[in-house]
Amino acid sequence: MTAGGSAELEAERQLALASAHEAEALAARERAENFMAASKSERRTVQALAPLVAHGYHLIPDRQWPGSRRAQVDLVVVGPSGVHIVDSKAWHEVTIAAGHIYRGQADVTDEFDGLAELAWKTEAALAEVGLAPGEVRAVAVFTGKKGISESVNTVELVGDADIARHIARRGQRLTPAMVEKVLKAVLDFFPHVSSPAPVALTIPEPVLESRPVELDIAELPSADEIQAQLLETLLAPPIEEWMAFLHPDQAKLVRRNFSGPARIRGAAGTGKTVVGLHRAAYLARSRPGKVLVTTYVRTLPVVLGNLLKRMAPEVADRVEFVGVHALAKRILDERGVMVRLDGRKATELFNAAWVAAAPRLSPIEPERDYWKEEVESVIKGRGFTRFEQYADCARVGRRRALGVDQRRAVWDLFVDYEARLRAARVHDFADLVLLAEQELARKPLEGYSAVVVDEAQDLSCAMVRMLWSIGGDGTDAFTLIGDGQQTIYPGGYTLAEAGLSVAGRGVILDTNYRNTAEILEAAATIVASDQYTDIEDAAALRYEASRPVERHGKRPIRAAFATRAEHDAALVSHVRAVITSIDTGLGDVGVLCTNNGDAKRAAILLERAGIPTVDLLDYNGVPVEKVKVGTIQRAKGLEFKQVLLPWTDATLLAPRRSADGDAASRDEKAERERRVLYVGMTRARDGLWVGSVGNVDAGTTPRHQ
Repeated sequence: MTAGGSAELEAERQLALASAHEAEALAARERAENFMAASKSERRTVQALAPLVAHGYHLIPDRQWPGSRRAQVDLVVVGPSGVHIVDSKAWHEVTIAAGHIYRGQADVTDEFDGLAELAWKTEAALAEVGLAPGEVRAVAVFTGKKGISESVNTVELVGDADIARHIARRGQRLTPAMVEKVLKAVLDFFPHVSSPAPVALTIPEPVLESRPVELDIAELPSADEIQAQLLETLLAPPIEEWMAFLHPDQAKLVRRNFSGPARIRGAAGTGKTVVGLHRAAYLARSRPGKVLVTTYVRTLPVVLGNLLKRMAPEVADRVEFVGVHALAKRILDERGVMVRLDGRKATELFNAAWVAAAPRLSPIEPERDYWKEEVESVIKGRGFTRFEQYADCARVGRRRALGVDQRRAVWDLFVDYEARLRAARVHDFADLVLLAEQELARKPLEGYSAVVVDEAQDLSCAMVRMLWSIGGDGTDAFTLIGDGQQTIYPGGYTLAEAGLSVAGRGVILDTNYRNTAEILEAAATIVASDQYTDIEDAAALRYEASRPVERHGKRPIRAAFATRAEHDAALVSHVRAVITSIDTGLGDVGVLCTNNGDAKRAAILLERAGIPTVDLLDYNGVPVEKVKVGTIQRAKGLEFKQVLLPWTDATLLAPRRSADGDAASRDEKAERERRVLYVGMTRARDGLWVGSVGNVDAGTTPRHQ
C-alpha cells in the first residue's frame, strides 16, 4: 500500500458512511411525513364518524392487529349496524375498475388482502358471542374523497365524506345489549398498541404518500345530515334487507361443523331459510369448489341468489342457486339424454288411464286428482319399479288406508299411465328426476363441495336421493332445511326411505323472529288441531308452537263480506292504508292467493286501482316498488311486512272443537288446505289481513277483528 493509502481508504469509508446516514435520515424524514399524513387521515376519519357516537356507536382507534407485533388497525367501529374495521388511506390518485384498485398506474389490489383476511378472522372470533356472519365489514376510507362506493376482495371502498352514511345505512342490525356484548369481545380481540413501532431499516415503506393531502370536498357531512340518514335507514329498509338478516343467536349454527348429512328444522318464522343462506356463504368462503343451493319452489332460487349478492357479494359467484327440476333437466341435457317434458300432455294421458281405472278406484275415492297424487308422489316420487315395493310402502302423510287389493288397482293405474307416456314419447316431472338420478349413479357430478336443500319437506324421496348423491357424506357436505308442519304437497317420505340418516346431526330452531305475537297466535289457531308427519319420522305429530320474540303489533284483520264487490273494495283500501305507513313501501306488501286464477284477479284489481304489482313468478329478490302478487305456494321462503290473503275459504277460519278437530284431521285435503293458509299467514312480519266472501260464524269471526 502506498503512503497515504490507508488514510484515503478511511476517508472513502467515512464518506460512504456519511452518505448512508444521510440516506437513512432522508428516509426517516419521509417515513415521518408519511406517518404524519396517516395520522391526519385517521383523525379526519374519526371526525367524519363522530356524529355516530350519539346513536350508540363506539369508535376504537389504534388497536393492535391480532397476531402481529407491530401492525395496527386504524379504527374499529362497533354499533347498531355491526362491526366495521376501518383503514384510512390518504391516497392522492385512486382509480377503481373491473374489481381492481389502482394508485396512479400501479395495481395495488393485493394490498387489501390482509384487511379482508382480518375481517374473516374477526368474524370467526365474534361468532362465539353470537355475532352473525356478514356483520363484520372491512372498509378502506379515502381521505378527501366523495362518491366512491365500490368493493374489492370483500373490502368496501368509500370516501371519508360518505363513511358515516355508509355505516349508518346498514340499519339497526344489533340490539343495544348485543352491541355491548360485541364491544367487549372486540376490545379483547384487538388489544391495545403497547408502544410505537421502533424506527428500523426493515420498516416497510408506508403506502401513504408524502405529499400533503389535497381535499376535493369542502366539508364533511354535518351531524344533522347523519341524523337524517340514520332515521331513513331505521324506518324504511326494504323487506329484502330483513330477509337476509340473521339473528345473533343463530350465528354459531351457521359455522357449525357436522360430520355427515345434517338437518335444520323449525316452525315458520324461525329463520331456517336465512340460516341456510348464510351457511351457503360461509361454506363458499371456507372450502374449495361451488356450493349448490336448491329447493322445490322454482322461483325461490333466483330470489335467494340476489339476496346473497346483497349480503355477501364476494362469494356470489361460488354459490349456485337452482330449482331441483331445473337442475335435473340440466344434468340430462349436458349428458345428451333426450327428454320431452310435457306436463299438459302427461295430464291428458293420466286422465285417459283413469277412465279405465275408475270403476275399481272411484268407490274408494271419487276424486281423480287424489289418485293422480298417489301415482306421482307415492309411487313415482319414490322410484318404485315393482308392486312389492308399493305394497309395503308406509305412504307417509296419506290419511286414507289402502289394502293390498286396493293398492293393486292403483298399481295397475300406474302401469297403464307409464305405458301411455312411453308410447307418446312424453315425460312428466317425476321422470325428469328419476332419469337424472340414474345418470348420477352412472357418473357422479363433480365440482360441488356442499349442497344446501331448502324446504326439504316438499321434495320427493327420489329428489333427496339425487341431491344426496351430489353432496355426499363428507363434513358439512349435505344440509337439509325444512319443517314438516309446512308440508303443502301430497305424499311425504322419510329420510330412512331414502337411505339417509341425520342422527346426532339435527338442529331444531324454536324461536320465531319474524312474526308479531299476534300474527303467530292467529296462524296457530288454524292448524293447532291437525296432525302432520316429518321427514325424520313417519309418526303423526301435532302442531309445535315456536317461542315468539317480544315483538307486538296490531291484531290481524279477519274480515268477512257479503259480496265479492265489498271484499274487493276493502282489499284495495287496505293496501292503500298500509303503504301510507312510514316503514312500509309498495314492495313490502304481499297479496297471496291459494290458486293462480285468484292471483291474476288480484293483480288486475290492484292495477285498475292504480296500484302497481309484480307477479311472484317475475320477482327476483331485488327491491321493487310494486305490490307482490302470487300464490302462497310461490311465497314459500319469502317474507313481507304486510300480507293480504283475499278470497279465503271461510270454513278454514272457523274454530273447531277438539272432537271436530280429530275428525277433520283425517281429511287429508282439508289438512293440507289449512297448512297452506298457515304458510300464507306466517309470511307476514308486521301486519295481516284475511278476507273472505260469505257467511262466517259471527260469534267467532267478526266482520272486522
